[in-house]
Amino acid sequence: MITEFDFDLFVVGAGSGGVRAARMAAAKGLKVAVAEDRALGGTCVNVGCVPKKLFVYAAQFAELFYASAGFGWSIAAPPKFCWATLRDNKTREIERLNAIYEDLLKNSGATLLTGRAIIEGRNQVAVEGVTYAARSILVAVGGWPFIPEFPGSQHAVSSNEMFFLEQLPKTAIIVGGGYIAVEFAGILNGLGVDTHLVYRGTDILKDFDRDMARKVSAGMQTKGVIMHLQRDIVEIKEHDDGYRAVFSDLQTLDADLVMYATGRRANTANLGLEHTKVELREDGSVVVDANFQTAEPSIYALGDVIERVQLTPVAIQEAMVLIDHLFGDAQQTIDYRDIPTAVFSQPELATVGLSEEQARNEFAHVEIFVSDFQPMLQSLGGGADRITMKLVVDSATDRVLGCHMVGDHAAEIIQGMAIALKAGVTKAQVDATIGIHPSAAEEYVTMRTPTG
Repeated sequence: MITEFDFDLFVVGAGSGGVRAARMAAAKGLKVAVAEDRALGGTCVNVGCVPKKLFVYAAQFAELFYASAGFGWSIAAPPKFCWATLRDNKTREIERLNAIYEDLLKNSGATLLTGRAIIEGRNQVAVEGVTYAARSILVAVGGWPFIPEFPGSQHAVSSNEMFFLEQLPKTAIIVGGGYIAVEFAGILNGLGVDTHLVYRGTDILKDFDRDMARKVSAGMQTKGVIMHLQRDIVEIKEHDDGYRAVFSDLQTLDADLVMYATGRRANTANLGLEHTKVELREDGSVVVDANFQTAEPSIYALGDVIERVQLTPVAIQEAMVLIDHLFGDAQQTIDYRDIPTAVFSQPELATVGLSEEQARNEFAHVEIFVSDFQPMLQSLGGGADRITMKLVVDSATDRVLGCHMVGDHAAEIIQGMAIALKAGVTKAQVDATIGIHPSAAEEYVTMRTPTG
């Protein structure tokens, strides 16, 4: 039994959750180490939310240039897009954020170790051949894109590679129906790529409110994304200078790039957890209890690796709760209900609370309020975009159960509505709120007649 420890807490993974846990523990005067074998900041900073949002902004400019004409602006020459400029400027911004994460860790007093950490026992972690003893170990290694194996699957890329492409393809196939696939389809389409979205299901974004997901699908198609629903690729062949995707019905589709966004799996392979009592699910995710403790009492896990809610702010809150539990007064908690989220598709989708389908399954009396309208920008801009807002209400108590939006600035608006929902807002209180005019957000406080 180890009686002397090099560190009170050893964090494996320097993503959002791991960095927050390390900084909080170090701030309490504890000896903390963080090991990372890739760039600091994890998926979100390097190959996720941050670079993706930068690409979304880039993809929206073509429509803004078009809309500007109706407001009196003229562009002497057609705008030109340079992929290399966007890619390299993005990389410089991410490198700046990497440096900030490094400074945050070092300034907190934590020890930063570069290399893949291997857990050798319940209190032992090895990095680059050096073994360290730790009183507690935190596994915060996140997830990794999953591409199923089939003939030619080696020709497909994941979302990771999309941020570093040497050149922008002329034609692309995006496979998947979740938020990553939908977002990248919108990005490529907005940047002028002939974009095809292939999904084996009947509807994209299956975990969201059905009406709102269908609004996103319709909006994407209006903007030019070609949908291939209920289709499955069984083979990818090299063809000319690109690839040929073969469907299960033997029809084919040619493209310069095939990207798979068919899910992410916990990044626990080759981590050494087999040397401990830690239990893994079939997909590699770590089983933890309410306090993020594994079956090995000295080892904890949080974030995407535990397969609860794969969102950066959730991992950060889990880290705060864990450190308070281990080294504080155990007062902090996390509530997984009513977590707001957004899909930075084009059109954008944001939501908080229950979908209409979920509400009808849980409550006997549900009322639905919907507003669908043309955004003011389009009145002179000439675009086809619309905004749809939806409130889901328990008519027995008047409590708002869900709030959903498709359209410009959906994430910004739903963040505010999430506070109200968390506070238990009623429909009467929403109705009593004065709107900000003219704004899209004011529609939420003017919906009076239920649609269902």
